[in-house]
Amino acid sequence: MELILEQKKNRLFVILSGIFLTNALIAEMIGIKIFSAEATLGLAPANLNIFGFTMDFNLTAGAVIWPVVFITSDLINEYFGQPGVKRISYLTAGFIAYSFLVIFLTMRLPPAGWWMDANSVDGAGNYFNMDFAFNRIFGQGQRIIIGSLSAFLLGQLVDVYVFQKLKKVTGHQKLWLRATGSTIVSQIIDSFVVLFIAFSGTFTTKQILAIGITNYIFKFTAAVILTPLIYIGHNWIDGYLGKEHAARISEEASHHSQKFL
Repeated sequence: MELILEQKKNRLFVILSGIFLTNALIAEMIGIKIFSAEATLGLAPANLNIFGFTMDFNLTAGAVIWPVVFITSDLINEYFGQPGVKRISYLTAGFIAYSFLVIFLTMRLPPAGWWMDANSVDGAGNYFNMDFAFNRIFGQGQRIIIGSLSAFLLGQLVDVYVFQKLKKVTGHQKLWLRATGSTIVSQIIDSFVVLFIAFSGTFTTKQILAIGITNYIFKFTAAVILTPLIYIGHNWIDGYLGKEHAARISEEASHHSQKFL
């Protein structure tokens, strides 16, 4: 019985880690596109006045699937604690860095002539440089990459720490509080660290704060709206492992999550 439970536990970690890693990696790749959240929902621009700047909800495309990372991280935190979250966070950061390195190298490969000419006209009949477009889309500044990885790792460490501290207070009750609470705190770090590292000296401090606040409002709202999905995932895992075994595993996870690092 213990062997079967251990196999289920390992399988669960692999599944959650796969979801976490895949969505984090895709979010980094598609993050170069900026979209209008208001236009997507058919709403008028927000026109928020923040520090004297008119701000709309113009967000990176990665924000669409990043909430999946939040949810998966909280589930890993609940059943595998700080060791589990740290393990998959470091692994994910390594894969993201590796992906950027591969992209950096491929951008420097000389393009084939036929590829440059093929499909190099847009729908309006305008010519464009295929190789330039490829490099423009996939090439992100070094500071943005460093900022993104730094914010990701620091945000994950803060998330797991706050989650476990809240769990000490709530026990196995109020999952919504520790899940939402940890995400809300960690995303303050994530929203501003990446911007300050990437754009200090390019934008003013007030501009960075205005952009960060706009992004944070979206992440805060998404964290609250998606809270029911945490319960759906939690209930599925309890059913998969068995409620008694799931509670024991969760308790063991908390026991091994006493430190920040």
